[in-house]
Amino acid sequence: MKEIKNIVFDFGGVLLDWNPRYFYKNIFKEESELNFFLNEVCNHEWNEKQDAGRSFKDGISELIIKHPQYKREIELFYTHWIDMVGGEIEENTALISELKSEYLLFGLTNWSAETFPLVYERYSFFKELDAIIVSGEENVIKPNPEIYRRLLSRCEIDSQHSLFIDDNKINIEAAQNLGFHTIHFQQGVSLRDEMKKKGIDLM
Repeated sequence: MKEIKNIVFDFGGVLLDWNPRYFYKNIFKEESELNFFLNEVCNHEWNEKQDAGRSFKDGISELIIKHPQYKREIELFYTHWIDMVGGEIEENTALISELKSEYLLFGLTNWSAETFPLVYERYSFFKELDAIIVSGEENVIKPNPEIYRRLLSRCEIDSQHSLFIDDNKINIEAAQNLGFHTIHFQQGVSLRDEMKKKGIDLM
């Protein structure tokens, strides 16, 4: 009997390459202004609130009040969101078909409920997963233990037999605290090799 029966994937940075810089580098001529906009205006903290369930309409309205000089650029974050997707990370998504016959496969992602359908329809690998928990639909984000517990309860799995893969160390630590096996995926790391080290059956 395999110790690990279930594999849980984060999406952004693990299966899909998403970065607002891909789009905004064509909007701002100056690198310094691009960096200011992504660090101080449409930054990670602001976007994370959409991942936690806030609507883009509310998020954008709030931001325009604070930064009216960037009204157009802020609005583009939603209308051109799909242009921030660089594509799937193919060496990782290719593992899904190999794993599917032996393991249950799940997704646990911090993602807006408004934008996740755009990538779900575009990339077929999402449909190979047995279930997906999207933070924007749950109104709770990683690393809050509650979203991990919802995954375990709804999918009727236990953490001791589950491997969780994420590119965010804080999310990994939260999963470890709940008893998950984990892989902290980082650029330059072979996910295939790391999974083999965990005893996962791969060619």
